[in-house]
Amino acid sequence: MKVLIAIDGSSAALEAARHGLQLARDGLRAGFVLATVQEPTYLYEMMLAPGADVLERVSGAVGSRALAPAEALFKEASMAYEREIGVGDPATTLVEIAQRYGCTAILMGARGMSALRGVLLGSVSQGVIQRAAVPVTIVKQASEEER
Repeated sequence: MKVLIAIDGSSAALEAARHGLQLARDGLRAGFVLATVQEPTYLYEMMLAPGADVLERVSGAVGSRALAPAEALFKEASMAYEREIGVGDPATTLVEIAQRYGCTAILMGARGMSALRGVLLGSVSQGVIQRAAVPVTIVKQASEEER
């Protein structure tokens, strides 16, 4: 079994990573893929950037920053993982990454950083649920009292 954990830099996504680690501690034998998706580069940005390699480095740096807290949790737990930084529509790209890695499940936080955008355009979670051919678990973030 391989599980994709969607990471967007939010505390809700970190809760999904914690949930994945807890499942492993409880005996789930699985590999994990920590995945984040960056917005695509627009023509205006490409025209202003000194080169394509600069845009790629910037996108990779932003993705690495988003993944860093979840990676720290996995390293602290001595749990192996793979990482992927995608570019494009978040829901579509997450499903594509899951397919590419042969994931049999997806974990996502209940509310990501794009909550307002999700209200206007349809949430990333809903998009993944609609597109994924594998089970998707939405991990509710614990309230302050529950922690």
